[in-house]
Amino acid sequence: MCFSAPASFTAGAALLVVGVATVRRARTTSELPYAWIPVLFGIQQLLEGALWLTFPDRAPLLNTVLTHAYSFFSHVLWPIYVPLAGLALETVPWRRRVLIGFAFAGSAVGLYLLITLFTLPIVATVTERHIAYESPHFYALAAMSLYLLGTCASLMFSSHARVVAFGVAAFASAVAAYAFYATWFISVWCFFAGVLSVVVLLYFTDPRRAAVAGGATRRPEAT
Repeated sequence: MCFSAPASFTAGAALLVVGVATVRRARTTSELPYAWIPVLFGIQQLLEGALWLTFPDRAPLLNTVLTHAYSFFSHVLWPIYVPLAGLALETVPWRRRVLIGFAFAGSAVGLYLLITLFTLPIVATVTERHIAYESPHFYALAAMSLYLLGTCASLMFSSHARVVAFGVAAFASAVAAYAFYATWFISVWCFFAGVLSVVVLLYFTDPRRAAVAGGATRRPEAT
């Protein structure tokens, strides 16, 4: 979390518990990528908890390593991983085509931001009880637009209502994080999105959820 090491460790541990529950409920390999989302958020929060312990100037090298490890999740993993997880769940042909487009958009921005992690300095500092990640890069508006397409809009095009709910919640949390915590947007939004990833569990507890992949049958939508 963006307030303290104990808060980050607590959030991380809770998300790992939720993540174990989602992974255990996955019935097919196509559901596993989506099921792993809370686990990955939990790991990300644990990384930020460890990062807190390196301030102020307690372990400069470890601070740099943890900053880049956390940034790999926030900048690179999510825009690439989320649309692919949504695509793996989807069986409706036209929705799959749309999700493939989102996956390309997310992968493009994710790879671009990966390059910036190696070519431009990224620094984490504590200001007003939050961690601010100074991550300079070019084309900020275009990068953010593609990022939101990959991480939020992709889930909104799912045929599963509870997956759509997660996408809508993630986008709403992004707007709220930017409106109230613009300076600390990366840390705050990742925390909000991590907490909201408990919504992933709702998909796996829905008794009406249709089987997916591997010869699954469901009523087809118009293509």
